[in-house]
Amino acid sequence: MAMAILLVEDDERIVTFVKRGLEAEGYLMDVASTGKEALRVGRSPVYGLIILDLMLPDMDGREICRQLRAEEVSTPILMLTAMDALEDKVGGLRLGADDYLTKPFAFEELLARIQALRRRSPSYTSQSIELALADLTLNRETRQVRRGDHVIELTPKEFALLEYLLSAPGRVFSRARILENVWGYSSDPLTNVVDVYMRNLRRKIDEDSDKPLLKTVRGFGYKIDAD
Repeated sequence: MAMAILLVEDDERIVTFVKRGLEAEGYLMDVASTGKEALRVGRSPVYGLIILDLMLPDMDGREICRQLRAEEVSTPILMLTAMDALEDKVGGLRLGADDYLTKPFAFEELLARIQALRRRSPSYTSQSIELALADLTLNRETRQVRRGDHVIELTPKEFALLEYLLSAPGRVFSRARILENVWGYSSDPLTNVVDVYMRNLRRKIDEDSDKPLLKTVRGFGYKIDAD
C-alpha cells in the first residue's frame, strides 16, 4: 500500500539507499536535506511518515521534532541516529518521536519499523480510506484515483491537493490556505504554484467528463463539488 514519506537526511549515500529501496516497495518519496526545508514541507498533510536524521547541517533533528509537535503536526516520526546511547533515544521519544533506528541499519529493519508505525498511526485507523464525490474516488491506502472506470495517474503533490479539496466538498479554499496545507509554505503572493497544479489537476480530472468537479471561485480560490 503506497504512502508518501518525507526523508530528512543530508548524507547522499543514505538518501540513495533509502529512497531507492522504499520506492521499490511502492512508497512515494520526497527528500529534505536541511532542517529549514524539513520544517517547511513537514507540515504538509500529504506525508504518512517522516524519517528524520538527527545530525543535519543547520539544525538538530530533535529541535525539528519539537517544533513540528509544538505546531500539532501528528505525522509519525522515525528518527535516525548514529548515537545508540539510551539517553539519546529517550530524549528524542520525549520530544515526540515515535520510534528510533540506529545507523547503520538493515533495510529490512527500516521497512518493518515503517510498517509498524503506519499500523499504529491514529490517522491510519480514523481517516476514511476512500473519499468520493460523484463518480470520482480517491483511495488513501492504494493511492489510486478513479473517475468512473478510468484510473487517473497523479503525482504525489497532485494527489495531496485533490485529497485536501475532497476533505470538504463545496468548501472554497484560498490559494494561501492551499499553499500552506499542501506545500507547507507561508502565503507568498508571487508564487503561482497552486494555479499551475490546479490546471494540471483539472486537465486530468475533468477534461474527458461532461460534469466538471474542480471549480475556480473568482477572487477567493478553488473548490470541488458536483453541483
